[in-house]
Amino acid sequence: MRSQSRALAIGALIALLWGCVALALSFPALSGRIVDQANIIPAETRAAIEGRLADLETKSGIQLVVATVSSLEGQEIEPYANQLFRTWKLGEKAKNNGVLFLVAPKEHRARIEVGYGLEGTLTDALSKVIIANAVAPRFKANDFGGGIARGVDDIITVLTTDASEWQKRPALRVDNQENTLLVGVMIFGGLALLVFLLIVSPGFRWFFFNILVNAALSSGSRGGNSGSFSGGGGFSGGGGSSGGGGASGSW
Repeated sequence: MRSQSRALAIGALIALLWGCVALALSFPALSGRIVDQANIIPAETRAAIEGRLADLETKSGIQLVVATVSSLEGQEIEPYANQLFRTWKLGEKAKNNGVLFLVAPKEHRARIEVGYGLEGTLTDALSKVIIANAVAPRFKANDFGGGIARGVDDIITVLTTDASEWQKRPALRVDNQENTLLVGVMIFGGLALLVFLLIVSPGFRWFFFNILVNAALSSGSRGGNSGSFSGGGGFSGGGGSSGGGGASGSW
């Protein structure tokens, strides 16, 4: 419970501080379970992956989306992925059970962004292991289709396997004391920056006020979402959100 509250606090700070970045970015449209803007996924691989993603969503309600982008537009992949996740609203609103697997081949960066509700299952440590062991080596060999397919397979395996089996691995355990200190520093620094921006920037005060209003309206309308992600024959997110959980890697 304490770790979940800590994650929510960090997520709120990230959303406020990175929200300004999102205003200047142009994200691709959420056209399906795979958005291949960089055009690096072979057709046969894409068809196989889409089948697995659809099967996962049907059986578990988890919405896993794969995205490749032609450019991060000068941003680090962490804020870009978080804001793309929030823009697309992946996962069910009540469960926040979305996952974004983002690849930026131009910058040689990849990230697994995890919704609030799945952070205890698809942990930061496991996400990092998937990228380092399954994805990056194939990307280094220019096998983007193979790396993405293997990454998707491993993500789905973690999401559909008993978590206790993964937690038994010593290499994936996280030092709680180090995390606690890091979280404290992040929260203090984030709050100090937030107060500074509210004092010196009228534009940020306006942006902050709008976030508070939107959050209040969103919480007031929460509930009644059955987990259907499509509307009018198209494909869309279900209203979920992410607080920056997951991991990044390079090759």
